[in-house]
Amino acid sequence: MRSFVSRRVAAVPPSGIRRFFDIVATMDDVISLGIGEPDFVTPPPILQAGLRSIEGGDTHYTSNSGTIELRTAVADHLQRRYGVAYDARSEVLITVGVSEALYLALTAVLDPGDEVIVPTPCFVAYQPEVIFAGGAPVPLPTRVEDAFQVRAEAVEALITPRTKALLIGYPNNPTGAVMSRDNLLALAQVAERHDLLVVSDEIYDRLVYGDHQHVCFAALPGMLGRTITLGGFSKDYAMTGWRIGYAAAPAAILAELRKVHQYTIMSAPTMAQAAALGALQQGEEHVQAMVSEYDRRRRLIVNGLNELGLPTFEPLGAFYAFPSIAASRLSDEAFAEALLQEERVAVIPGNAFGADGGFVRCSYATAYEKIEMALERLRRFMQRHG
Repeated sequence: MRSFVSRRVAAVPPSGIRRFFDIVATMDDVISLGIGEPDFVTPPPILQAGLRSIEGGDTHYTSNSGTIELRTAVADHLQRRYGVAYDARSEVLITVGVSEALYLALTAVLDPGDEVIVPTPCFVAYQPEVIFAGGAPVPLPTRVEDAFQVRAEAVEALITPRTKALLIGYPNNPTGAVMSRDNLLALAQVAERHDLLVVSDEIYDRLVYGDHQHVCFAALPGMLGRTITLGGFSKDYAMTGWRIGYAAAPAAILAELRKVHQYTIMSAPTMAQAAALGALQQGEEHVQAMVSEYDRRRRLIVNGLNELGLPTFEPLGAFYAFPSIAASRLSDEAFAEALLQEERVAVIPGNAFGADGGFVRCSYATAYEKIEMALERLRRFMQRHG
């Protein structure tokens, strides 16, 4: 019997993150710095909004695009925070998490062989989703010397006649890097000069620290018409299990995302949409409280890793640290496996995110006390391997 599996899909390896989670599930007393999920429970007013929806019998489909109330709230949110204007009726689509929004964006815009420049390290789904959509990802390594920011000249050097889009995700998973406004403006000029679409994943937009202010790419001069903005509620509002996100784009582009969404999903979960509306209306104080606690953990883990001889640049967004493990003389996979087996601390090898090697991802979306314990175990580990 012939193989019925698509060669395109078969060529994509399983997620490197899942392999470590599967190992962790078989072990006791593990402190996980691996999972990229808030350890907070969804804040009470958001929970109550979802419950009211269920108790009120709102258990049917909504509009394919999502409820107009939520779309309006998303558009108002983007206008208020970033000064970018989207029409709620024709330019905002509610999705099943940002993962669906990414799938829709790439499926709607890519033809076979279209190239998408993807800066790495990056979220594990970026390059596979380009492949699943029939495109060709073109990795662009970023460097710790540049604080893992994308350089415009590096993007321009990779552009060919087949290049259609640039896919960026800042604040960044796994590095915690953010992009400066000047560097984003330089990318915008490249996109304009070469007529590129920009898919900007801004799921961590509210999780920024210090004096940094997130810059929405679509708000840059001339970028609204050539940007698909991806956002959501999972990280900022501790709503991962609700599976709710959105895409915002010019009406002609969004209509094609909506078409794929109609045939694939129908509509995002109704009660999750109600909860997301509650998040935008009543969640701000809870976002601020979570950001403050993440910032406290950020300082603990970055200082602790640096003291252990694992140089870590300062992450200004998301909830990840990305230390260099060169001092251990181990590869990223060997480091993660040995740390898990010897000290019961779970981290993720950098190569799972397309890093060239020499780094691991440590999530500080876990309790402060657990991070302290993990650092003590890491201290013992580095005494043997550092």
